[in-house]
Amino acid sequence: MQEPMFLKPVFQEKIWGGSRLRSVFGFDIPSDKIGEDWAISAHPHGVSIVENGEFKGQKLDDLWANHKELFGHPTEPVFPLLIKILDAEDELSVQVHPDDTYGMEHEGELGKTECWYIIDAEPGAEIIYGHHAKTREELAKMIEEGRWDDLLKRVPVKKGDFFYVPSGTIHAIGKGIMILETQQSSDTTYRVYDYDRKDDQGNTRELHIQQSIDVTTVPAKTPELHVKEIREGNSSVVTYLETEFFNVYEWDVKGIMSFKKHAPYTLMTVIDGAGELVVDGKTYSLEKGTSCIIPDGVKEWTVQGELAIIASVPGEKK
Repeated sequence: MQEPMFLKPVFQEKIWGGSRLRSVFGFDIPSDKIGEDWAISAHPHGVSIVENGEFKGQKLDDLWANHKELFGHPTEPVFPLLIKILDAEDELSVQVHPDDTYGMEHEGELGKTECWYIIDAEPGAEIIYGHHAKTREELAKMIEEGRWDDLLKRVPVKKGDFFYVPSGTIHAIGKGIMILETQQSSDTTYRVYDYDRKDDQGNTRELHIQQSIDVTTVPAKTPELHVKEIREGNSSVVTYLETEFFNVYEWDVKGIMSFKKHAPYTLMTVIDGAGELVVDGKTYSLEKGTSCIIPDGVKEWTVQGELAIIASVPGEKK
Protein backbone atom coordinates (compact mmCIF):
# COMPACT_ATOMS: atom_id res chain seq x y z
CA MET A 1 0.00 0.00 0.00
CA GLN A 2 1.32 3.44 -0.94
CA GLU A 3 0.94 6.23 1.61
CA PRO A 4 1.46 10.00 1.65
CA MET A 5 5.09 11.07 1.80
CA PHE A 6 5.70 13.93 4.24
CA LEU A 7 8.74 16.05 3.46
CA LYS A 8 11.32 17.86 5.56
CA PRO A 9 11.62 21.57 4.70
CA VAL A 10 14.83 22.89 3.13
CA PHE A 11 15.61 26.47 4.17
CA GLN A 12 17.44 29.00 1.99
CA GLU A 13 19.10 32.10 3.43
CA LYS A 14 18.53 35.25 1.34
CA ILE A 15 19.64 38.87 1.53
CA TRP A 16 15.93 39.82 1.61
CA GLY A 17 14.79 37.07 4.01
CA GLY A 18 13.45 37.33 7.55
CA SER A 19 12.22 35.28 10.49
CA ARG A 20 8.51 34.83 9.80
CA LEU A 21 8.94 31.21 8.76
CA ARG A 22 9.60 30.74 12.48
CA SER A 23 7.02 33.15 13.92
CA VAL A 24 4.18 32.35 11.47
CA PHE A 25 4.83 28.71 10.59
CA GLY A 26 6.73 27.50 13.64
CA PHE A 27 9.71 26.24 11.66
CA ASP A 28 13.06 25.81 13.41
CA ILE A 29 14.97 28.07 11.02
CA PRO A 30 18.77 28.43 11.27
CA SER A 31 18.94 32.25 11.03
CA ASP A 32 16.84 35.42 10.86
CA LYS A 33 17.52 35.88 7.14
CA ILE A 34 15.63 32.85 5.81
CA GLY A 35 13.83 33.82 2.63
CA GLU A 36 12.62 30.46 1.35
CA ASP A 37 11.29 27.15 2.55
CA TRP A 38 11.69 24.67 -0.29
CA ALA A 39 8.74 22.61 0.84
CA ILE A 40 8.64 20.05 -1.98
CA SER A 41 11.77 19.88 -4.11
CA ALA A 42 13.89 17.47 -6.10
CA HIS A 43 16.11 20.29 -7.42
CA PRO A 44 19.83 19.74 -6.69
CA HIS A 45 20.08 23.10 -4.90
CA GLY A 46 17.76 21.80 -2.15
CA VAL A 47 16.36 18.26 -2.21
CA SER A 48 13.45 17.20 0.02
CA ILE A 49 13.83 14.14 2.27
CA VAL A 50 10.89 11.90 3.19
CA GLU A 51 10.09 11.89 6.92
CA ASN A 52 7.77 8.88 7.22
CA GLY A 53 6.84 5.42 6.02
CA GLU A 54 8.58 2.96 3.72
CA PHE A 55 10.77 5.62 2.11
CA LYS A 56 11.73 7.51 5.28
CA GLY A 57 15.16 9.13 4.89
CA GLN A 58 15.16 8.91 1.10
CA LYS A 59 15.61 11.89 -1.20
CA LEU A 60 12.87 12.93 -3.58
CA ASP A 61 15.17 12.98 -6.62
CA ASP A 62 16.22 9.37 -5.91
CA LEU A 63 12.58 8.28 -5.58
CA TRP A 64 11.79 9.95 -8.90
CA ALA A 65 14.65 8.04 -10.54
CA ASN A 66 14.15 4.66 -8.88
CA HIS A 67 10.49 4.39 -7.87
CA LYS A 68 8.57 5.73 -10.83
CA GLU A 69 5.51 3.72 -9.75
CA LEU A 70 4.97 6.37 -7.03
CA PHE A 71 4.46 9.01 -9.71
CA GLY A 72 2.52 7.09 -12.38
CA HIS A 73 5.63 6.05 -14.38
CA PRO A 74 6.48 9.53 -15.74
CA THR A 75 8.78 10.05 -18.72
CA GLU A 76 10.28 13.40 -17.64
CA PRO A 77 13.94 13.10 -16.60
CA VAL A 78 13.47 15.30 -13.51
CA PHE A 79 10.66 15.89 -11.02
CA PRO A 80 8.96 18.83 -12.74
CA LEU A 81 7.61 20.92 -9.85
CA LEU A 82 9.00 22.90 -6.93
CA ILE A 83 6.90 24.28 -4.07
CA LYS A 84 8.20 27.12 -1.89
CA ILE A 85 7.04 29.36 0.94
CA LEU A 86 8.73 32.77 0.65
CA ASP A 87 9.15 35.41 3.35
CA ALA A 88 10.07 38.76 1.81
CA GLU A 89 11.33 40.87 4.71
CA ASP A 90 12.73 43.18 2.01
CA GLU A 91 12.18 43.58 -1.72
CA LEU A 92 13.36 40.79 -3.99
CA SER A 93 15.39 41.73 -7.03
CA VAL A 94 13.56 42.68 -10.21
CA GLN A 95 13.95 39.55 -12.29
CA VAL A 96 12.77 37.41 -15.17
CA HIS A 97 12.99 33.69 -15.98
CA PRO A 98 13.58 31.92 -19.30
CA ASP A 99 11.28 29.42 -20.98
CA ASP A 100 12.24 25.75 -21.34
CA THR A 101 13.99 26.18 -24.70
CA TYR A 102 16.24 29.04 -23.57
CA GLY A 103 16.77 27.47 -20.12
CA MET A 104 17.91 24.12 -21.51
CA GLU A 105 20.16 25.73 -24.13
CA HIS A 106 21.85 28.27 -21.85
CA GLU A 107 21.53 26.86 -18.30
CA GLY A 108 21.04 23.12 -18.81
CA GLU A 109 17.77 23.07 -16.86
CA LEU A 110 14.08 23.78 -17.27
CA GLY A 111 12.75 27.28 -17.69
CA LYS A 112 10.68 28.76 -14.91
CA THR A 113 7.00 29.48 -15.07
CA GLU A 114 5.55 30.07 -11.61
CA CYS A 115 2.52 31.30 -9.70
CA TRP A 116 1.93 32.94 -6.34
CA TYR A 117 -0.70 32.64 -3.66
CA ILE A 118 -0.40 35.61 -1.27
CA ILE A 119 -0.38 34.09 2.22
CA ASP A 120 -0.02 37.49 3.88
CA ALA A 121 0.84 41.06 2.98
CA GLU A 122 1.50 44.17 5.02
CA PRO A 123 -0.78 47.17 4.33
CA GLY A 124 0.38 48.94 1.17
CA ALA A 125 2.46 45.98 -0.04
CA GLU A 126 3.14 45.79 -3.78
CA ILE A 127 4.61 43.46 -6.33
CA ILE A 128 6.27 44.28 -9.62
CA TYR A 129 4.30 42.45 -12.29
CA GLY A 130 5.09 43.35 -15.89
CA HIS A 131 6.57 46.38 -17.63
CA HIS A 132 5.63 49.30 -19.90
CA ALA A 133 8.15 48.92 -22.76
CA LYS A 134 6.54 48.52 -26.18
CA THR A 135 9.58 47.10 -28.03
CA ARG A 136 12.69 45.17 -27.08
CA GLU A 137 14.78 48.21 -28.08
CA GLU A 138 12.78 50.41 -25.73
CA LEU A 139 13.15 47.79 -22.97
CA ALA A 140 16.95 47.76 -23.40
CA LYS A 141 17.14 51.57 -23.44
CA MET A 142 15.02 51.98 -20.28
CA ILE A 143 17.13 49.38 -18.45
CA GLU A 144 20.38 51.02 -19.61
CA GLU A 145 19.16 54.43 -18.45
CA GLY A 146 17.86 53.08 -15.13
CA ARG A 147 14.34 54.42 -15.74
CA TRP A 148 12.79 51.97 -13.32
CA ASP A 149 9.76 54.06 -12.40
CA ASP A 150 8.86 54.38 -16.07
CA LEU A 151 9.59 50.75 -16.91
CA LEU A 152 8.15 48.70 -14.06
CA LYS A 153 4.47 48.02 -13.41
CA ARG A 154 3.57 47.95 -9.70
CA VAL A 155 0.47 46.15 -8.42
CA PRO A 156 -0.93 46.35 -4.87
CA VAL A 157 -1.56 42.97 -3.21
CA LYS A 158 -3.48 41.60 -0.25
CA LYS A 159 -3.87 38.28 1.52
CA GLY A 160 -5.60 35.70 -0.68
CA ASP A 161 -4.60 37.19 -4.05
CA PHE A 162 -3.27 34.88 -6.76
CA PHE A 163 -0.92 35.68 -9.65
CA TYR A 164 0.26 33.64 -12.62
CA VAL A 165 3.84 34.48 -13.64
CA PRO A 166 4.76 32.80 -16.95
CA SER A 167 8.38 32.70 -18.10
CA GLY A 168 9.31 36.00 -19.71
CA THR A 169 7.42 38.08 -17.11
CA ILE A 170 9.44 40.79 -15.35
CA HIS A 171 8.49 40.56 -11.68
CA ALA A 172 9.51 41.05 -8.06
CA ILE A 173 7.92 40.24 -4.72
CA GLY A 174 7.73 43.33 -2.55
CA LYS A 175 8.61 43.93 1.08
CA GLY A 176 6.26 42.51 3.72
CA ILE A 177 4.77 39.73 1.58
CA MET A 178 4.62 35.98 2.24
CA ILE A 179 3.70 33.69 -0.64
CA LEU A 180 3.23 30.06 -1.55
CA GLU A 181 4.95 29.62 -4.89
CA THR A 182 4.25 26.77 -7.28
CA GLN A 183 6.86 26.65 -10.05
CA GLN A 184 8.74 24.53 -12.50
CA SER A 185 11.77 22.82 -10.97
CA SER A 186 14.33 25.44 -11.94
CA ASP A 187 16.63 27.80 -10.06
CA THR A 188 17.50 30.01 -13.03
CA THR A 189 16.90 33.69 -12.26
CA TYR A 190 18.03 36.62 -14.39
CA ARG A 191 18.31 39.77 -12.29
CA VAL A 192 17.42 43.01 -14.04
CA TYR A 193 17.82 45.33 -11.05
CA ASP A 194 18.71 44.83 -7.37
CA TYR A 195 18.36 48.35 -5.89
CA ASP A 196 22.19 48.66 -5.82
CA ARG A 197 22.19 46.90 -2.43
CA LYS A 198 25.21 45.10 -1.03
CA ASP A 199 25.61 41.85 0.91
CA ASP A 200 27.42 41.44 4.24
CA GLN A 201 30.76 41.47 2.39
CA GLY A 202 29.95 44.75 0.65
CA ASN A 203 29.39 43.15 -2.74
CA THR A 204 26.51 43.81 -5.10
CA ARG A 205 24.77 40.78 -6.58
CA GLU A 206 25.34 39.82 -10.19
CA LEU A 207 22.94 41.21 -12.78
CA HIS A 208 22.04 39.46 -16.04
CA ILE A 209 21.06 42.31 -18.31
CA GLN A 210 21.53 40.72 -21.73
CA GLN A 211 19.82 37.46 -20.73
CA SER A 212 16.94 39.48 -19.26
CA ILE A 213 16.48 41.43 -22.47
CA ASP A 214 16.67 38.20 -24.47
CA VAL A 215 13.94 36.35 -22.56
CA THR A 216 11.49 39.09 -21.52
CA THR A 217 8.11 39.01 -23.26
CA VAL A 218 7.67 42.32 -25.14
CA PRO A 219 5.19 43.91 -24.99
CA ALA A 220 4.21 42.53 -21.60
CA LYS A 221 1.19 40.24 -21.38
CA THR A 222 -1.02 39.90 -18.32
CA PRO A 223 -2.45 36.37 -18.37
CA GLU A 224 -6.16 35.98 -17.77
CA LEU A 225 -7.19 33.87 -14.80
CA HIS A 226 -10.28 31.68 -15.05
CA VAL A 227 -10.84 30.95 -11.37
CA LYS A 228 -13.48 28.34 -10.52
CA GLU A 229 -14.94 27.56 -7.11
CA ILE A 230 -16.89 24.50 -6.03
CA ARG A 231 -18.52 24.67 -2.61
CA GLU A 232 -19.28 21.67 -0.43
CA GLY A 233 -21.09 22.76 2.72
CA ASN A 234 -18.81 25.24 4.48
CA SER A 235 -15.78 23.98 2.54
CA SER A 236 -14.63 24.79 -0.98
CA VAL A 237 -12.19 23.89 -3.72
CA VAL A 238 -10.90 26.80 -5.80
CA THR A 239 -9.16 26.06 -9.11
CA TYR A 240 -6.75 28.89 -9.87
CA LEU A 241 -4.84 27.50 -12.84
CA GLU A 242 -4.88 24.66 -15.33
CA THR A 243 -1.75 24.90 -17.50
CA GLU A 244 0.70 22.62 -19.26
CA PHE A 245 3.08 23.07 -16.31
CA PHE A 246 0.80 22.62 -13.31
CA ASN A 247 -2.76 22.84 -12.07
CA VAL A 248 -3.12 24.72 -8.78
CA TYR A 249 -5.94 24.58 -6.24
CA GLU A 250 -6.90 25.90 -2.82
CA TRP A 251 -8.69 23.46 -0.53
CA ASP A 252 -10.48 25.41 2.18
CA VAL A 253 -11.68 22.72 4.58
CA LYS A 254 -14.12 23.37 7.40
CA GLY A 255 -15.21 19.94 8.57
CA ILE A 256 -14.59 16.97 6.27
CA MET A 257 -13.82 16.88 2.53
CA SER A 258 -13.25 13.79 0.40
CA PHE A 259 -11.02 13.76 -2.68
CA LYS A 260 -10.54 11.32 -5.55
CA LYS A 261 -7.31 11.00 -7.49
CA HIS A 262 -7.38 12.83 -10.84
CA ALA A 263 -3.64 12.99 -11.59
CA PRO A 264 -0.62 10.68 -11.15
CA TYR A 265 0.36 12.45 -7.93
CA THR A 266 -0.75 15.43 -5.85
CA LEU A 267 1.37 17.95 -3.92
CA MET A 268 -0.09 19.72 -0.91
CA THR A 269 1.07 22.32 1.62
CA VAL A 270 -0.95 23.55 4.61
CA ILE A 271 -0.89 27.35 4.70
CA ASP A 272 -3.30 27.89 7.60
CA GLY A 273 -5.06 25.99 10.36
CA ALA A 274 -4.68 22.32 11.27
CA GLY A 275 -6.40 18.99 10.79
CA GLU A 276 -5.88 15.46 9.57
CA LEU A 277 -5.34 13.56 6.34
CA VAL A 278 -6.96 10.12 6.24
CA VAL A 279 -5.77 7.52 3.71
CA ASP A 280 -6.95 3.89 3.76
CA GLY A 281 -8.08 4.27 7.36
CA LYS A 282 -4.75 5.67 8.54
CA THR A 283 -4.68 9.19 10.00
CA TYR A 284 -1.86 11.68 9.50
CA SER A 285 -1.55 15.01 11.33
CA LEU A 286 -1.64 18.21 9.26
CA GLU A 287 -0.24 21.41 10.74
CA LYS A 288 0.52 24.81 9.30
CA GLY A 289 3.58 24.38 7.06
CA THR A 290 3.13 20.61 6.55
CA SER A 291 3.90 19.46 3.00
CA CYS A 292 3.39 16.05 1.44
CA ILE A 293 3.04 14.17 -1.82
CA ILE A 294 0.07 11.87 -2.35
CA PRO A 295 1.47 9.18 -4.69
CA ASP A 296 -0.14 7.39 -7.63
CA GLY A 297 -1.28 4.37 -5.63
CA VAL A 298 -3.59 6.42 -3.39
CA LYS A 299 -6.96 6.58 -5.14
CA GLU A 300 -8.92 8.62 -2.59
CA TRP A 301 -8.38 10.47 0.68
CA THR A 302 -10.12 12.67 3.22
CA VAL A 303 -9.06 15.94 4.82
CA GLN A 304 -10.73 16.96 8.06
CA GLY A 305 -10.41 19.92 10.41
CA GLU A 306 -10.25 23.66 9.80
CA LEU A 307 -7.41 24.37 7.43
CA ALA A 308 -6.37 25.86 4.10
CA ILE A 309 -4.19 23.90 1.69
CA ILE A 310 -2.56 24.87 -1.60
CA ALA A 311 -2.48 21.75 -3.76
CA SER A 312 -1.06 21.13 -7.23
CA VAL A 313 -0.71 18.39 -9.80
CA PRO A 314 1.46 18.18 -12.92
CA GLY A 315 -0.06 19.81 -15.99
CA GLU A 316 -0.85 18.04 -19.21
CA LYS A 317 1.64 18.89 -21.93
CA LYS A 318 0.03 20.35 -25.03
